[in-house]
Amino acid sequence: MSAKEKQGFSLYFLIAFGLAWLCQVGGCMALLRQKNAVLYQLALIATMFCPLLAVLLVQKVFLRQPVGIGWKVQGKRRFWLAAWFGPAVFTLLGAVLYFAVFPSRLDFSCSWLVAAYGGEMDAQTLRSELGVSTLSYLLQNGLFAVILAPAINMFPALGEEAGWRGYMMPRLKERFGLLNGRLLGGVVWGVWHWPLMLLVGYEYGTNYLGAPVLGLAVWCVVCFALNTLLDLLYEKTGCIWVPAIAHGAFNAIAALPQVLITPADAYYNVLGPMPIGLISVLPMLAVAVGLTLHQMKQEQ
Repeated sequence: MSAKEKQGFSLYFLIAFGLAWLCQVGGCMALLRQKNAVLYQLALIATMFCPLLAVLLVQKVFLRQPVGIGWKVQGKRRFWLAAWFGPAVFTLLGAVLYFAVFPSRLDFSCSWLVAAYGGEMDAQTLRSELGVSTLSYLLQNGLFAVILAPAINMFPALGEEAGWRGYMMPRLKERFGLLNGRLLGGVVWGVWHWPLMLLVGYEYGTNYLGAPVLGLAVWCVVCFALNTLLDLLYEKTGCIWVPAIAHGAFNAIAALPQVLITPADAYYNVLGPMPIGLISVLPMLAVAVGLTLHQMKQEQ
């Protein structure tokens, strides 16, 4: 990179973090002070587009260069299928691993759903009047998350993917190498979420094992694993829509295993059963590390 391109890269982080953190803090304040969940959700959506906006400002305005991101729909079918269904596979494997380690925490009594519906109806009433049970919830929401949600969620996810995988990762790998670039990229992406985690308990809640330090650290591990796989999808296809689909699919499916625990066990969310837990992320982390080491060996 030229000296001005290095300046542009630094400017990218300043814009991507500055604007996003303003949106995050503003959304959190709307939720905490005004109880305005709609404004909070809108702030989260705006946050996701900040990396894309940062790329456009740096490349088009500051450097006056093409953005250099692959927008054309291309790539082998197997990578598109991996993007669409891979997050569901990792979510399932992570949940199985978590409950293999903590079998006593597996709960089919519908207690999580009872709490989610405000505690006004017991499990039997939920089944008889609303037709809601643990199994029906998993099937309905699981099918939606696997079949339709990736196509819907990929649009807001594209805002992040264009910035992180389309712009940031090629430059980090060029400067620091494959493994170190992906490690650093995962940490950057994780830290980018920290205001939400600290202010409103994004992902793990506010009362969990080792809060808040353990959650911040585990989230960076999760982001490294996911960043690696999304980066690999973009490398293999040259199409930013592919990691956007995978990102959207992950967002849709990741919370589903939570229905299999009791509300009290949310204290251990930082461990699992969602694939953002320290134990349940291990299958995804192992694949991410393995594929990266395999790439490094091939390059040598």
